[in-house]
Amino acid sequence: MDIATIIGILSGLALIFGAIMLGGSVFSFLDTPSIMIVLGGTLASLLINFPLRDVIQAFQMTKQVFTERKVDPNEVVRVIITVANLSRRQGLVALSKVRTENAILKKALNLIADGASENIISETLRIEIEALKQRRLVAQDAFRKMGSYSPAYGMLGTLIGLIQMLRTLDDPKGIGPGMATALITTFYGSMLSTLLFLPIAGKLRSRTQLEVVNLEIIFQGALMILENNNPMLIHEKLSSFIPPRVRDAYRSTREG
Repeated sequence: MDIATIIGILSGLALIFGAIMLGGSVFSFLDTPSIMIVLGGTLASLLINFPLRDVIQAFQMTKQVFTERKVDPNEVVRVIITVANLSRRQGLVALSKVRTENAILKKALNLIADGASENIISETLRIEIEALKQRRLVAQDAFRKMGSYSPAYGMLGTLIGLIQMLRTLDDPKGIGPGMATALITTFYGSMLSTLLFLPIAGKLRSRTQLEVVNLEIIFQGALMILENNNPMLIHEKLSSFIPPRVRDAYRSTREG
């Protein structure tokens, strides 16, 4: 579970509703038509802009924002070094027996064990990396679009409320409540955009960058294992993907 995401959303909601409660009642900010306009309209525009499959995939990826464990690049480097030591002791064929939950690493090891050429391995892994980036970019773009649609529908709802209010100007007592109701949709649209949609797009972007770094480490590591490079040299090259302040030092390992 990503604690930072949970803390961010809960603290944002606490600040917003705390400010509301200090100035009045939370119930005065509840308006069903406004919710229908903002959420329904945002989803409608999203379905117009993207194929249904991409919309479903984008929402499925939101679970990564809250639950997915981030994989430390140092951990990926350590796995590659362990695999490199194994290949030097038992040969490249032994890599097919390595157990890993990372599907891309498993594919790379199987290609090496099967005697695939460097070009085949390079092209296959590069395609995997580009395909992952493309899938994640679609999800990020969907939430960025929602971040722009929701305030727009908030303004649209406000215009609807103002028009309805102007039709009843002969009743001065209804102007204040009518204006408040008209502005609630703008509130909903802005809150959803700034507290949910745009931050989720940003978190997906950071997760994608980290995952791409890990895949690049696997990609370069697989090529160096194929060339039977010294594990220490492999570590030095792969560690270049990691900022020096969080980079692990090389440790010789006998693990297989």
